[in-house]
Amino acid sequence: MSATIIDGKQIAADTRAEVAAKTAELKAKGIVPCLAVILVGENPASVSYVTGKQKALAECGMKDESVHLPESTSEEELLALIHKLNKDDTVHGILVQLPLPKHINEEKVLLAIDPEKDVDGFHPVNVGNMMIGKKAFLPCTPHGIIVLLEKMGIETKGKHAVVIGRSNIVGKPVSILLARRETNCTVTICHTGTPDIKTFTKQADIIVAASGHPNTVTADMVKDGAVVIDVGVNRIPDSTKKSGFRLVGDVDFEAIKEKASFITPVPGGVGPMTIAMLMANTLESAENRL
Repeated sequence: MSATIIDGKQIAADTRAEVAAKTAELKAKGIVPCLAVILVGENPASVSYVTGKQKALAECGMKDESVHLPESTSEEELLALIHKLNKDDTVHGILVQLPLPKHINEEKVLLAIDPEKDVDGFHPVNVGNMMIGKKAFLPCTPHGIIVLLEKMGIETKGKHAVVIGRSNIVGKPVSILLARRETNCTVTICHTGTPDIKTFTKQADIIVAASGHPNTVTADMVKDGAVVIDVGVNRIPDSTKKSGFRLVGDVDFEAIKEKASFITPVPGGVGPMTIAMLMANTLESAENRL
């Protein structure tokens, strides 16, 4: 048995196409969905992420109000810019690319974003609403994982999902989304304090690996027919590559794909869904204005 590879690139492309069609409808009503991505400094990974978001905005026919600020920008200047964008009715989404330079308080900055424009889904108001099942912008990567499961027709109701990792960005929110009535999984969260993760993963129908370490999940930890969602993006040295490294996830892909029923590759699995769901949230914010 060999697993079905979940093509996150294709599902993300389909999602962006749906968003583009709805964006065209909104434009006909005089509303142009608009996202402002704020980048402070020259972190190479951040610059690359922002470029990806700008490309997706163009593809979806949305307005790009991105702002690139120098590393020396003060916290006060950044907060003033967010305040200005909060008040601008033509801007529907605000996203501050993390990490920020050391002299800027990330928590303070994220709290400054109007929850109605927090298309990243990180503001405590949106997190709280998600927690109690009220309408909210859902964090993009966790929401993308749920969409992948839906689009692949993977049954979640009554299944045991094991999430490895408890970050505020992936682990905790995906646990909440998997446990919601619509998805109806029984969820176990494992983390660095879990004595024997294998005990739990061996029972799992669905494993979501978001630990940030290569080979966190090996084939002996996975039962036959499990669904494995790999959120990890790790650089490991590889002299055969021009860059000197290659990207791997948190699971031993080659070995596990012989046991699993479905598995996401890295790259090309969960990653592309993050930006696709950001576009969907920006569209939703613009529709809320209507």
